[in-house]
Amino acid sequence: MKSAVVLLPGLNRDRDMIAALTKISGKPPVTVWETDTEIPDVDLIVIPGGFSYGDYLRCGAIAARMPALKAVADKAAKGVMVIGVCNGFQILVESGLLPGALMRNTSLKFVCREVKLQIANANTAFTRNYQPGQIIRCPVAHHDGNYFADAETLARLEGNGQVVFRYAEGTNPNGSINDIAGIVSAKGNVLGLMPHPENLIEAAHGGSDGRGLFESALGIAA
Repeated sequence: MKSAVVLLPGLNRDRDMIAALTKISGKPPVTVWETDTEIPDVDLIVIPGGFSYGDYLRCGAIAARMPALKAVADKAAKGVMVIGVCNGFQILVESGLLPGALMRNTSLKFVCREVKLQIANANTAFTRNYQPGQIIRCPVAHHDGNYFADAETLARLEGNGQVVFRYAEGTNPNGSINDIAGIVSAKGNVLGLMPHPENLIEAAHGGSDGRGLFESALGIAA
């Protein structure tokens, strides 16, 4: 399967993401720049983390209005899989590809540490290589990861199985409602999550719990 990584000014996890996709798939992803209006024929598009455009206005607000994100939205509408990690999640929310909002951490502090995640839905294209309810380790690094949605939206997300990852065992680092760490779109092809699975894919990272997400998305059997 072919993949692409969106590059935006201020992102700082693009090299990590490119390295992860290259190691897992065996071939490097194509790169998409902010002004690109078209994305090549790929199966997976990833928006990595960082601080696009310095997080001015709101995290992801400027990035969401770039031509590349219009191209991402067009691909998503056609069923192409999209992953947004950390700032990428914020960008997907700001662009309307995912519902809800990502607010300031309840501690009002930047959080950088490892958390535990529960696989809340293993029946998605992004989690099929995990087991239902499985607990995995994953690092986080963010200041605005406090996921919130109004009651109606939250009920819909929970009822449709769109909550894919939850912070587990009291490790919620930001105050997210219902311990939500990652959600998918109603069609199931767009995933946003705050933790960084690309930073836990091999022994050199201290573990490989994040690898299953990319193997699932790339169609690699566990």
